[in-house]
Amino acid sequence: MGEIIRNMVETSGFAGLTWRHGVMIVIALIFLYLAIFKEYEPYLLIPISFGILLVNLPFTGIFSGPSAAEPGGLLYYLYQGTNLGIYPPLIFLCLGAATDFGPLIANPKTLLLGAAAQFGIFAAFFGAIALGMTGLEAAAVGIIGGADGPTAIYLTTRLAPHLLSVIAIAAYSYMALVPIIQPPIINALTTTEERKIKMSMQRAVTKKERILFPIFATIFVALVVPSATTLVGCLMLGNLIRESQVVPKLTETLQNAMMYIVTILLGLTVGAKAEAEIFLSVTSLKIVVMGLCAFAIGTASGVLFGKLMCKLTKGQINPMIGAAGVSAVPMAARVVHKEGLKNDPSNYLLMHAMGPNVAGIIGSAVAAGVLLAYFQ
Repeated sequence: MGEIIRNMVETSGFAGLTWRHGVMIVIALIFLYLAIFKEYEPYLLIPISFGILLVNLPFTGIFSGPSAAEPGGLLYYLYQGTNLGIYPPLIFLCLGAATDFGPLIANPKTLLLGAAAQFGIFAAFFGAIALGMTGLEAAAVGIIGGADGPTAIYLTTRLAPHLLSVIAIAAYSYMALVPIIQPPIINALTTTEERKIKMSMQRAVTKKERILFPIFATIFVALVVPSATTLVGCLMLGNLIRESQVVPKLTETLQNAMMYIVTILLGLTVGAKAEAEIFLSVTSLKIVVMGLCAFAIGTASGVLFGKLMCKLTKGQINPMIGAAGVSAVPMAARVVHKEGLKNDPSNYLLMHAMGPNVAGIIGSAVAAGVLLAYFQ
């Protein structure tokens, strides 16, 4: 009887539980609390948190690779969709079906604001190198500044897969904190008069323009930055499906069922890469700090470029919409809209801010393509 009990104890998870496992389990529980009770990016943070929990329970074999004796764990096979770069482009496909590029088409110069907001990516890249990271790691950290979770995951799996879980959680955490991080930056860089600027009504965008935009955007990006074609191509295909209006069932499926399915698989497998050696290290602290800097610099550069456009257009552009150039859709646009209402209850900036906001999606994907082309 004693032998049986001893064997049960030795083969149980308690026998392999270390303090590192304990810390990671506590971290997983904290993230679950933030996702469920504080609603910080719950759609992705819940599966990420549970992935962290599962992989840090000893002896489960849930993330073990195949061997002569065992076929391999479930998460090992599901992770191949992340490892091979399949899930992030599928997220972009779904995102394209849910995105209205009309505000960008109606006011194409807001594309420049989306581009300006990507400056944070490259500023953080050089900052990470200054902190001792390799070029590959710095590129993966810098992309957090684009405030685009799928792009951050896609680039990290290509350049620095060992940092995947930390970067993914940092990226989505800062996206969730957009309403907290952005307003102080916006208010510090703009005057009350600038924040009160009302922008003229946008022109109506025709169906033909909506259909041609994703086609020609794909051709242009593929020719200029071929390495960005996977993400941008999927984004534009989803948008073409939406704007063609001939396959409503496909549009509905991409916007709902497929988006949620891929999000669960992506989050669960990203969380399963939360290795204690990376999470509980100085490297993690560097990533958190530089990720915040990247996001803040991206917001600031968008606003500053908005101020420049305001002067060049003689007050026709409210510089606050530059903050929406980061691709946190639609949170960043909503923040700009709320700041506009605070300064003038009749100033509605939401649709104007959506132009640079959706431009930011394209901009972050192109920035990722530039980094991929350089380092691969």
